[in-house]
Amino acid sequence: AAQQPDMPPTVRRRTDDTVATWQATADLDADDTSHIDRTARYSAVERLRQADFGRLDAQELAAVHAQLAAMRWQVRPRRTRRFTAQADGRQVDLRRTIRHSLRHGGEPLTLARRRRKIKPRPLVVLCDVSGSMERYSRVLLQFLYVVANRLARVEAFAFSTRLSRLTRQLRSGTVDAALDRAVLAVHDWGSGTRIGAALHTFNDGWAPRVLGRGAVVLIVSDGWDRGDVTVLAQEMARLRRRAHRVFWLNPLLGDPEYAPLVRGMQAALPFVDELLPVHNLASLEQLAIILRQL
Repeated sequence: AAQQPDMPPTVRRRTDDTVATWQATADLDADDTSHIDRTARYSAVERLRQADFGRLDAQELAAVHAQLAAMRWQVRPRRTRRFTAQADGRQVDLRRTIRHSLRHGGEPLTLARRRRKIKPRPLVVLCDVSGSMERYSRVLLQFLYVVANRLARVEAFAFSTRLSRLTRQLRSGTVDAALDRAVLAVHDWGSGTRIGAALHTFNDGWAPRVLGRGAVVLIVSDGWDRGDVTVLAQEMARLRRRAHRVFWLNPLLGDPEYAPLVRGMQAALPFVDELLPVHNLASLEQLAIILRQL
């Protein structure tokens, strides 16, 4: 091959500088592209976090379920009155210390220690699936599916004009199959709302079996009630006496102009520890934090 002639030093420097400039520009372009990709991904995730559940399409619903499953769902456990042995426990177990000493001729030995037993706190969720809640119902059932399969002591119920237990339907299979079973189990899906009657059924038939000690109750509803609100107030009072905490989750709180003025909400509010929004992923993230910090 013919040998390329040497370039004059000045031309060589200009050529080297040009190549270096092209390489630097290419690197900057790659960095810019990477930054744009990261920004776009962050923006998409943030849009999904803030998107109202009532306005999601099928693809967004699937993405929401993935985000729900990735959240850390845990109800802070309760300390019981009973004790268990623990080497680094805060309290001295005097009886065990004395028994151990007597077995060794009464010689003083290491102090036995103990701590209070820890037990999981029951979580009970009662979800409104009436007509006024229809655009939120599927996502909220996805939420029930996730917590029912993540936590040890969870009971899930749905109500419209009457109460239906969904715990068994939600605790097996894929989310779609579980939701299909749940919908079939609720015979009055999408009809009117009688919150007081549903709570009466729960308090009389289910509360003694599923609340246990220190239960946390989540009522998910917009508060629209066609029944007698006097009954609703009475049943909320009964429920509040039995539960450790009662939270009312209302998807309409996502609207900054919303005020809980409907009769059902007014009747329930005196017996609610906190009224919380439940209209998007960000609101459920806050709920997860509250449950962990009870």
